[in-house]
Amino acid sequence: MAGRKSLIIEAVGKPGHASFIPTHAKMLCAPAERTVLPAELNVKKIINVNFIGRLLLAFSLGIAACASHAVEAAKAHVLHMMITTPESGFDPAVVSDLATLNLTENLFDAMLAYDYLARPVKLQPNTLADMPQLSSDGKTYTFRIRPGIFFSADAAFKGKKRELTAADYLYSFKRMYDPALKSPWLYVFEDKVVGDQALRDSGRAGKFNVDIAVAGLQVTDRYTLQIRLKEADANFLFLMAMPATGAVAREVMDAYPGQAASHPVGTGPFTLGEWQRSYKVVLEANPNYHRVFHAGPLKDAADQVLAKALEGKRLPRADRIEVRIMEEHQSRVLGFLNREFDYLEQVPEAVSGMVLADGKLRPELAAKGITLSLFPTLQTYYMWMNLDDPVIGGYTKERIALRRAIILSRNGEEDIRLIDKGLALAAQSPLAPDVLGFDPAYRSPVQYDPALARALLDRFGYDKRDAQGYRLAPGGQPLTLVMHSEANNTGRLRDEVWRKSLEAIGLRLEIKGDKHAEIIKAARLGKVMMNEANWLADFPDGQNFYQLLYSANIGRMNYSRFKLAAYDRLYEQTLTLTDSPQRTASYNQMNQLIHAYAPWAIRKHPLSADIRQPWLLNYKRHPVEFTNWRYLDIDPDLRNEKKSPARP
Repeated sequence: MAGRKSLIIEAVGKPGHASFIPTHAKMLCAPAERTVLPAELNVKKIINVNFIGRLLLAFSLGIAACASHAVEAAKAHVLHMMITTPESGFDPAVVSDLATLNLTENLFDAMLAYDYLARPVKLQPNTLADMPQLSSDGKTYTFRIRPGIFFSADAAFKGKKRELTAADYLYSFKRMYDPALKSPWLYVFEDKVVGDQALRDSGRAGKFNVDIAVAGLQVTDRYTLQIRLKEADANFLFLMAMPATGAVAREVMDAYPGQAASHPVGTGPFTLGEWQRSYKVVLEANPNYHRVFHAGPLKDAADQVLAKALEGKRLPRADRIEVRIMEEHQSRVLGFLNREFDYLEQVPEAVSGMVLADGKLRPELAAKGITLSLFPTLQTYYMWMNLDDPVIGGYTKERIALRRAIILSRNGEEDIRLIDKGLALAAQSPLAPDVLGFDPAYRSPVQYDPALARALLDRFGYDKRDAQGYRLAPGGQPLTLVMHSEANNTGRLRDEVWRKSLEAIGLRLEIKGDKHAEIIKAARLGKVMMNEANWLADFPDGQNFYQLLYSANIGRMNYSRFKLAAYDRLYEQTLTLTDSPQRTASYNQMNQLIHAYAPWAIRKHPLSADIRQPWLLNYKRHPVEFTNWRYLDIDPDLRNEKKSPARP
């Protein structure tokens, strides 16, 4: 009998030993799970009374510890967020999809950031001691890093605290030139910085040398970086606030070669905690984050209240952010209504009826303290066409006629009414309202006109039909348009609208479903014929949109592979101009070229219907920054109520 008792004790740990209690407390603390004793702990098998007493004591202590843990968890300041597509990695020089940018801007620090509350938008120092100094000729910027900012701990630093220096930004900027990265953000510096040809030549030579000297990128002391441009650029400082210009540490890149996308180490407000790919990302508050909130003068009363709540407080305000990937529209709204998310920005139009009625929040939701705001985003939705494609591409009259007919076939106003539920504005140009350079008087010469679309196709050689009634190419060959699409509810709805529109003018459409990241990868290689896309401004100026058709950006964000000397010339001329009537006139000329050659069907600018829970604190939507997570907090007591109280 003694031998049997010893066997049991050996299996569960020595009674009274510190490791004995947590083992069973863990079983007891598992939420929504039935606690089951291991078979060998069946009371009938235990004959030692002392052991039974100790076992009961252990479980009692475990229950107490579990209760204490539950109380602390309930009081924790945890934000619950979502992103709408799977993350693609965490290398700031590489990621360009909106979902991942939400994450990287919270892990890495650019030198500049936007003032949270200032409208019109205003830049402020982030890791800098003061705003940069600009030379009299407008070409040389001097950036002074604030001492005492540190990277989050990592084994690559060998146990030492690693301070952020000017050399880190120098390295981070230079590595964008590495051809192995294929950085979509290279345009920030390429052909703008004096002497950057040396970096480009290094990449072409086969072995990229990040240490090569560049006259326009100079570290003058530990905390000072100078950037000298070839020409003055009125928007350059906006670029220095983009997540792509966040600093990485060279030791980390060297310690994990080829793994930068899965091993983020930055100085941002959060660090990467738990990560379940394409399902869940947890960000932990960076205990050493350097920012303290300060607001400038504000006119808006609501902003003044918000500023008072944040003034002088260290960021971030939350302890942790739990981010879920929610691709399906209905699931996002249901998750919000089920209290799984603290806010939902841009309620999907297709399911807006779940929360809106006649453009207003449903009364039953308002009674729960949920609030609605309509926000005009700096965003443009468009369908791009590949001008290198053998079927749809080219600059000949018949190919231009084909693309223009495709654009003429789509009834944008009806889409907004039926699909977007009125939560969008019909786009006349690439520029959304409130973007610097937007001209409210400009109207696109290409409007919905299926009769004109059919006449164009007939006139330019697409008048012959196959046995199914679909048009043939001018030489009599079969003609099939292929549109890549994300395999989700929104994509399927969009696909059917395009199919119906194109069939109405006699064109056959084939849909090729794929994941967002795979479509982008293929698009950069020129292997996609057509695809729906949208662009949310990285900075609030028209240049940010017109760059999408600049020929130097082919292989990056110029998915249309549009290459037109007249357009490039106008684009380059506007780079040195501030917002002015002269620059607006140039933008309108670029609009005319876009409409003439038809690389895009420019579709809409969304009005974002944003809803938020009553326990969310410090929320204000920013026009440019992707998230406001570092400022947000929650009222844990209000969140933990079973039913949120009505608010006046």
